Amino acid sequence: MPETTLADLAHEVRSKNAGPFWVTMELFMRDDDGYRIASDEAFLDERVIAELYRVEADSVQLFRIPSLNVVKISFPRPVSQGSLRDRDIHAGQHHVPLARLPVERGGR
Repeated sequence: MPETTLADLAHEVRSKNAGPFWVTMELFMRDDDGYRIASDEAFLDERVIAELYRVEADSVQLFRIPSLNVVKISFPRPVSQGSLRDRDIHAGQHHVPLARLPVERGGR
């Protein structure tokens, strides 16, 4: 049976440029059950994001917005926007590792 991922539970997972030095990602969960999983600190916290994106855990900011079933995540870009080493100027592909994060069936 295929693995369930955050993308399977979300209406949308997106990332975007949040200025030349920050990336923001948003998980728009389909329902309360999906939000409960995505917002669970035992499942998704600063340490998990730090490992996925190779950033310092103390630089990661997580915002849980239950009234909208949204989890918002921000962290500093590894290189500034538009610099020679920037491979994604709009930060539009950063959400992929987060979207592919496996979720246990039935939640945690």
